[in-house]
Amino acid sequence: MDSLVIVDAANVVGSVPDGWWRDRRGAAERLRDGLAVHAAAGLPGYAEPPVELVLVVEGAAREVASVDGVRVESAPGSGDDRMVELVAAEGAGRDCLVVTADRGLRARVEALGARVTGPRAVRDARGGGRRPGAEADD
Repeated sequence: MDSLVIVDAANVVGSVPDGWWRDRRGAAERLRDGLAVHAAAGLPGYAEPPVELVLVVEGAAREVASVDGVRVESAPGSGDDRMVELVAAEGAGRDCLVVTADRGLRARVEALGARVTGPRAVRDARGGGRRPGAEADD
């Protein structure tokens, strides 16, 4: 069974001060497009291929559509709550990795058996979500 990788779009996009706040939807779309390669290739050092990638969006990014390799889940309310729901419903009995730096969310999903890593895991792998020419600031 494929590993499930759930990415906290707001947290990953917000981890780099590259002007994302001027175009939240565009920033989420760039992240989504940067993640697509990981569906077949996996996330080196974190999840072996193939992986099921789920990008959870909220707020101004709710209209971002899924693409081949990345399922986009629009949270009707809290993105954190939607990620916890996904871990509980789809992560049971399989390798599940949540990508976020949110400490409260980390604790909630780890309690359900998910592994957690920070935004750098997806940003550094292919510049996932970074605007071209933007500098990382971790």
